Amino acid sequence: MAQRNLLGNPLEICSIAPMTGFYRDGYARTGPGDIGSHTVCAVLTSEFLEHQRSCGNDLVTPRPALGFPGLKPGDRWAVCASRWQQSFNAGVACGVVLAATNEAALRLADGTALRFCAVDAPHDEDTSVM
Repeated sequence: MAQRNLLGNPLEICSIAPMTGFYRDGYARTGPGDIGSHTVCAVLTSEFLEHQRSCGNDLVTPRPALGFPGLKPGDRWAVCASRWQQSFNAGVACGVVLAATNEAALRLADGTALRFCAVDAPHDEDTSVM
């Protein structure tokens, strides 16, 4: 079954440069092995990256052995829903691409917060799935 986005439509691609997703297919898809729920398609900011580093989640340092390029502000990346929520709660959330964010993110992140940070939908658009 196809995974759906926060708008109730088929999940759209998050990023192929850099290649993101738990399955490294460009999507914020999830499945049984995705313990972290890499389901939020985030548009990274320096504040978000620094906050995550301070929490022990270093997304900046490249790890070539793991095929991880290291991220920079402006990159789109499928982040763990709980990590995104952690930064939101600390006042340093980054933008969210609703069309590329998996509806499964709602298990660990607040839908109103995700929508508030949307970069691809007007704030008055109806998103009844949230």
